[in-house]
Amino acid sequence: MTHPPTPETPSDRHFGEQGARLTYGSYLRVAELLEQQQLESDPPAHDELLFITIHQVYELWFKQLLHELTAVRDAMFEGNLWWARHLLARVDTIEQVLIQQVGVLETMTPQDFLAFREKLSPASGFQSVQFRELEFLSGAKDATYLERFRGLSPDERQRLTTRLEEPSLWDAFLHVLRSAGLPAGDDEEVLSSLLRVAYDRPTYGEVWELAERLLDHDENARLWRSRHVTMVERQIGTKSGTGGSTGAPYLRSRLGMHYYPLFWELRSRL
Repeated sequence: MTHPPTPETPSDRHFGEQGARLTYGSYLRVAELLEQQQLESDPPAHDELLFITIHQVYELWFKQLLHELTAVRDAMFEGNLWWARHLLARVDTIEQVLIQQVGVLETMTPQDFLAFREKLSPASGFQSVQFRELEFLSGAKDATYLERFRGLSPDERQRLTTRLEEPSLWDAFLHVLRSAGLPAGDDEEVLSSLLRVAYDRPTYGEVWELAERLLDHDENARLWRSRHVTMVERQIGTKSGTGGSTGAPYLRSRLGMHYYPLFWELRSRL
């Protein structure tokens, strides 16, 4: 008969370390991860590590958001609306982190940023392929970006092309409306259906809640853009971007963009 281990009879288990099969570091590839922060400044500028780390963390979160939002779109097409709402709640939480993360960059003074900024040219956040994938997947598709991007690898170009060609979250939501027996042709027809959903939530409660979660995603994107441009103005004023853009003026020109303008128009119709 066996007995549970006691302080006098210690277990031979070592929390997965036996035989060095898998460790925290090997599972997460921590050694490889920590090798990815390669500074361009020489001598090293103190804040360049912070700058690189923040942007690499953004790219990791972008990867996760693409994973979640692709699943949201597919769930809407499959009629699995509770799963779509569940994942959109997760997306909302992640996006709140991204908005707050801008504040970490603002701990860097303009002087400390200028100590290494010239080393970044012509690299620019404009070139973030995953960020554009998120916009395309969300419904803001613009094929001209493929021509404006510099240095796209064949794989990156294919990823963007695929996002342009495949259905967006908005396409999936229109499918949800039609599946609920609501017309979803032109904008006026969609607005009429949204008004019906809004005024008959006992019948269309699932559709209404899904629309609200998509609106959260849209609003968070706008909040991030606003927070980002304010940070840029605080760091470099009206200087041009390292990639050749006009910098803050370009970013401000995108503040009015909505993924789902009809959700916003609905408020004026209620």
